Amino acid sequence: MSEPERPVEDPTASGRGPVARAGWALVLVLLAVPMAVIPAAGDLTVVTLWGFLNAGASGSGLGGYPVWSYFLDQSRPFASLPASIRAWPLAVGFHLLAAASAVAGVAFGREDRRLTGGLLVLAAAASLWVSVGLATRFGVGTTSGLLTVIPVGAAATLAVAVAAYGRDLRAVVVQ
Repeated sequence: MSEPERPVEDPTASGRGPVARAGWALVLVLLAVPMAVIPAAGDLTVVTLWGFLNAGASGSGLGGYPVWSYFLDQSRPFASLPASIRAWPLAVGFHLLAAASAVAGVAFGREDRRLTGGLLVLAAAASLWVSVGLATRFGVGTTSGLLTVIPVGAAATLAVAVAAYGRDLRAVVVQ
């Protein structure tokens, strides 16, 4: 008795390609990718989901400031902060929800890939909003050059959304 033939699965089908299969890992890596990098004369500031990291050229070393301290130290109410700063918790939340969705998909074998992809798009938009707000405070377009604030996180998040979840997101729009 011969073994029955198994149907050949399309490796490009939703959730089957190598990038899609590794999507959950890429989503987790995004939690460590900076939202923005601000190279200034001799200094480097990295804005992450979790706070600020500063590396000074004048020998001041590496310093950090967690985002929760930033919000807790504010004397102003949350509603009076700039809109781009108020978007920061949204970026964190969307990233965490996308990571939870992707990991749950691996752990339980069920993932609504449209939800994970959509959360990544929202996370990219919120991260970009934070970066644009930082750029306006650093004078982009007036006294500083175009790449005063580099929106690394928004670009990386959107790239993961398109590469790992693009087919599922297109299916939502095309239907």
